[in-house]
Parts: sequence; structure tokens; C-alpha cells
Amino acid sequence: MKKIILTALILVMTVATSQARDLNKIGITLGSLGNPFFVTMVKGATAKAKQYNPDVEVISVSADYDLNKQFTQIDNFIAAGVDLILINAVDPNAIEPAIKRAQKQGIKVVAVDVTAAGADATVQTNNVQAGEIACQYIVDKLNGKGDVIIQNGPQVSAVIDRVTGCKSVLEKHSGINILSDDQDGKGSRDGGMNVMQGYLTRFPEIDAVFAINDPQAIGCDLAAKQLQRNGIIITSVDGAPDIEESLKSGNSQIEASASQDPYSMAKKGVDVGVELLQGKAPKEKVILMPSTLITSENINDYVGWSSPR
Repeated sequence: MKKIILTALILVMTVATSQARDLNKIGITLGSLGNPFFVTMVKGATAKAKQYNPDVEVISVSADYDLNKQFTQIDNFIAAGVDLILINAVDPNAIEPAIKRAQKQGIKVVAVDVTAAGADATVQTNNVQAGEIACQYIVDKLNGKGDVIIQNGPQVSAVIDRVTGCKSVLEKHSGINILSDDQDGKGSRDGGMNVMQGYLTRFPEIDAVFAINDPQAIGCDLAAKQLQRNGIIITSVDGAPDIEESLKSGNSQIEASASQDPYSMAKKGVDVGVELLQGKAPKEKVILMPSTLITSENINDYVGWSSPR
């Protein structure tokens, strides 16, 4: 009997060992490499991957918020024989078939920044909290009364969660009137500016705007300057280098941004991926990284994306 049990244990250990993979090649597909947030993620993932294997090959590509393009990128990763995929899903649900194809080849898939159906694990900012603290700032500055806009964005989980957090705060105050919450600023400066121009034409009074990320917030500020509209409180999420400059200069209507740490987020994604490759399930399938509010008052203490690591 003991011999049978020992044989079974050896068999289990052999199977587990044969399933373990080293990190030799990693594929990274992100929303847009035109956004410094995602560029920083690539840097963080690369730095961490090289700690595990100095010769690791890192393939990073921009999906440009195109689902079909991201499908093709994942298929290319499979063909290239990657061991791990970090994915910032363009569509958190529709991407699942591509993820399943990768997993059938023994590839581990970790979602970063936003959820992705079927992924082995997810690492992201606590986006509900980020939306809450950015919009609590607005409520406090307006003393609970005013006309506020939520400038929405691409409907990925991070954006949806930020808007959910923001609304949960604003809706507690009967004196806050939400003028709009469904316009998509495309996650970009140009998109944010175009949507903000429409707001400024449509609404004679705007007290504050919550933009779902820093590029859109910068676009909002540019539109307000162009149309000479002042006294608008703008908050957002990211804590990006451009926002650091805006908060330090005082020449912008952007007053606060709920921070993210894309460098550390990507590093954690690689750590989780390596654990998965070694057959270790993460303690938590969804790992939330906390956000802090960055303002002109605390900007000098902020460790930003480009800070030495």
C-alpha cells in the first residue's frame, strides 16, 4: 500500500514539474502605446522579467483599442511561443476566446489595468476608489453644490469602475447636478478636448469635470482655455507626468488626479505570471493596488511614473 502511495506521489510531482515553464518569452498587448501610461507598463514589465531571466524576449504591441487587432496579436504571440501574456483588454468580455486559445498552449495570461474574461489573474488599480477620491475632491471644493460633468471613456472595466466610484460620491449630495456622464473622450487628449468643446457650447454653467484619465483631463483644460471658460475644477485618474507639471505650474484648471502606478502594476503582473508558470496559484485572483489623490499641495512628495526605481 505504501509503495502504491509513493508511486502516486512521484507521478503527481513529475506531472507538476513537467507542466512548469520558465519565462523565456513574454508578449504584452496594451490599449495604446501612444499613452505614456502603457509605455511605463512596458518598462516595468521588462525590468521585472529581466530579473527572472536576463535573456528574456519581450514583445510589446499596441492594440490601439481595436479588438480584431488584439485578437491577431494574441494569435501572433501563440505562434511566437511566448510563455506569458500580459493583456490590457480592449473589450473585457469579447477577448475571452483568444485568451482560451493561448491557455490551451500552456501560456499563462495575466490581465493588467483592466479585467479580461478567462485570464488566469488580474492586477489593476482600485479604480472604484480612484473615482471616489477624485470626485470627493470636487464635492469638497464645491461644498456639495454645483453642476458637474463626468467625461466618460472607452468602456473597459477600469473606466466603468472609475465612473461607478465617482457617481457613488456625487449622488450622495442632492446639491450636485450631473449634467452629463455618457460622452466618450476616447481616453485621449484630442478626444477629451473635442468632447469638452461640446460641453462648453451646450452648457453655460459648468462648475467641475471628472475626466476618466489624465489625457482627457488635459484635453478638457485646453478646450476651456480656447473658449476662455474659467473657474472649472477638473479632476482625473492617473497621476501622469503631464499632470505633475500642471499641478506644479498652477497654470491649469486641473486640480487633482487619483494616482496609478503602471510600473509597479506591470512588475506585479510579471511576478504573478511567473508564479503561475511554476504551478503556484495566486492567493487572490484579482489584485487591487491602492490609489492616492495628488494635488498641488502634495505634488512635491509624489513618487511619479518616471521616478527612479
